Amino acid sequence: MTFPILSVITFLPFAAGIFILMLPAHRKNEARAAALATAVIDLLLSAWVYVQYLTQDMMGYQFIEKYTWLNIPPLNIALHFGVDGISAPLVLLTGIVMFTGVLISWGDDDPHVMAGIQDRPREFFAFLFLLAGGVFGVFVSLDLFMLFFFYEIAVFPMYLLIAIWGWAKTREYAAMKLTLYLFIGSVVALVGALVMYWTQYQNTGVLSFDMLEMENAGFSAAFQNLWFLPVFLGFAVLGGIWPFHNWSPDGHVAAPTAVSMFHAGVLMKLGAFAALRVGVMLLPEGAKHWSWLIMLFAGVAVVYGAYIAYVQTDLKYMIGFSSVSHMGLVMLGISTLNETGLLGAGVQMFSHGVMTALFFAVTGMIYDRSHTRMIPELGGIAKVMPFATIGFIIGGLVSMGMPGFSGFVAEFPIFMGVWGEQWLVAVIASISIVITAAYIMMNIRKVFFSPMPEKLEGHIGDITMLDKVAITTLCLFMIGIGVFPSMMVPMIESGVSYIMTLLGGA
Repeated sequence: MTFPILSVITFLPFAAGIFILMLPAHRKNEARAAALATAVIDLLLSAWVYVQYLTQDMMGYQFIEKYTWLNIPPLNIALHFGVDGISAPLVLLTGIVMFTGVLISWGDDDPHVMAGIQDRPREFFAFLFLLAGGVFGVFVSLDLFMLFFFYEIAVFPMYLLIAIWGWAKTREYAAMKLTLYLFIGSVVALVGALVMYWTQYQNTGVLSFDMLEMENAGFSAAFQNLWFLPVFLGFAVLGGIWPFHNWSPDGHVAAPTAVSMFHAGVLMKLGAFAALRVGVMLLPEGAKHWSWLIMLFAGVAVVYGAYIAYVQTDLKYMIGFSSVSHMGLVMLGISTLNETGLLGAGVQMFSHGVMTALFFAVTGMIYDRSHTRMIPELGGIAKVMPFATIGFIIGGLVSMGMPGFSGFVAEFPIFMGVWGEQWLVAVIASISIVITAAYIMMNIRKVFFSPMPEKLEGHIGDITMLDKVAITTLCLFMIGIGVFPSMMVPMIESGVSYIMTLLGGA
């Protein structure tokens, strides 16, 4: 029997969370150490899956595991795990964000710096790992019921993580707003999924939530046209698609740093991935019928998000609306339904996940030491936090799509794919490139290189070694993929080629 690596990756955070909760409340460092050990193990296992997939024959699903869970004929639910060229990078992304999020949450020995999680770290890491386990479960699930099961597990802890450890001014409002948006979206998608389940039974005589079987369920074109939008948009709410994006910036701002990293770095990819996996891959005719509407929504998100980010005076809100814009690029790539656009969307999910995790990490470091995120109140950060400055600049270059960084490898294929379908949409969406460059450079100048305000002089210290390790880890992936695209592009191409067969070469 082969080692069940995907099961270990998925269920290790759940087990670690239970173990951490069992520790005495006063043993904070032991809770942190257990969290870091778990994150390191999951990162190494995720990297192993990625490397093995890359070096093997990159076709179809690999590391397949299947365990009958509810062996009741009317249900036929199974723990069916596997990864393809689209999901393997996202499993690695989750491992990266989990590892760096734990490092950022560790804290600082300086009593004047409110860095990390000082209040109840035991419970914080337990909920964070519940979230991480749910995310891993969605990316590896090939059973539709289990995908929903893990999806809801991933959404549930966000409320508690924001409402308890978030920014006191808006945390209760933001947590409830986020939860309502995401649960309503998932309920809409669930209704569509259950209709697919019963329609498959009527067509084939087989009751199964297995998505590989559902791909051959023979859904009629009329059925797909009717149910594609509820399924796709229900999941895409979590992906931040316009006009259902409003929960996202508020959630970013109110969340503690590690949760913002998970929220923007991984959870929004969860929505885009599920929309692609369930919406496009199971209802391809519906995807072709409604692709124009998805392209319209995504195009608005790209330009609107960039412009709203440009006028923000709060650093976290700026990054939050920037995420709406960049996730709009993911949806734009998906809406093309061609190989080039889908390839760009796959790379963008990984690139943006790492980039936005870095942005929120550095912003958290600045806020912990200056006690403000307001851009007009900041300045001169480069003098006291040079390492964080370099990290933010690298993230900015990725966000701008500069050649040599992962952002270019992602965005160029997206715009080429859109140009092949609707050149006017590509032209309009490209406005975001200019706006993004403007607000990134403007804020780098103001926050890091303008004179430091008098009230901050002598009150800001440098970041910790753990913070530097987190920044370095995130930067290496963005530079590595930018310089060596072959580390990821062929893998995602293999996943895209399978999607194209489901679309009939659309």
